[in-house]
Amino acid sequence: MAKKGQTYKKYSAEFKLCVIMDMRDHGLGYRETMRKYFPDLQCKNYEFLLKWERIYLTEGAEGFMKERRGRSAKGARPRKPLDKSVEEDLIAENQRLRMELEYLKKLSALVLAEEQEKNKKQ
Repeated sequence: MAKKGQTYKKYSAEFKLCVIMDMRDHGLGYRETMRKYFPDLQCKNYEFLLKWERIYLTEGAEGFMKERRGRSAKGARPRKPLDKSVEEDLIAENQRLRMELEYLKKLSALVLAEEQEKNKKQ
């Protein structure tokens, strides 16, 4: 379990592949691999090497490219495409809202400028 404020190092996919390939080619064990590639790690926990090897064996080198942190979207349903008329209405509404926002920004700037002019005169 992670402690509060603890950060983890994120290794590149190339480095993970290099470690696993070296381990498999030279017949290194997990402890030997830990000593060779991670001498600064104080813990003797090599579970991440087991995970890296499992990913390599099941998915190949491409498996290291996939982001695995966070929750997966198992319950998400694929979205249905919108009708053309609905999509056009949404685009028009979006453009109208953007124009309204720009107008309000400019109006706010003018009001602020007028207030500053009044304060300078007094």
